[in-house]
Amino acid sequence: MTENQRSHFLLHAALGFSSILLLVLLVALFSRIIYPRIVSERTDVSLLLSEVIQVEVRNGCGVPGLATKFTSVLRQNGFDVVDSGNFETFDITRSFVVDRSGNMENARRVARALGLSDDRIIREISPDFYLDATIVIGSDYESLSH
Repeated sequence: MTENQRSHFLLHAALGFSSILLLVLLVALFSRIIYPRIVSERTDVSLLLSEVIQVEVRNGCGVPGLATKFTSVLRQNGFDVVDSGNFETFDITRSFVVDRSGNMENARRVARALGLSDDRIIREISPDFYLDATIVIGSDYESLSH
């Protein structure tokens, strides 16, 4: 291969690669136009965009796997569990529900699903939380509906 043929080959390879890259970018652009991203957000702290109740589950007594277990229970009951994990401490004796959105009826539905009375619901409305309720499972977890 002569030097001239080699430079033509490299030029054609670079043009081919650039053409493929341009084609991929154009496909990505058109797919973004045809299928835009859907962003779910709240328009008001007390107004849900959907009928689904979004909750997070926190393990407040330190029993391994407890948050995961109640996540499954709540999902089977139609709740959207967006997060689960440990609470800030493991000394919670009585389970409770924290109303985050200001919609007490949603907090009541969550409490009823677990067999908790309304006196176990705490209101702590925060615009920083994009969910309806936080469930903190205490050492009374065996008495909860599951």
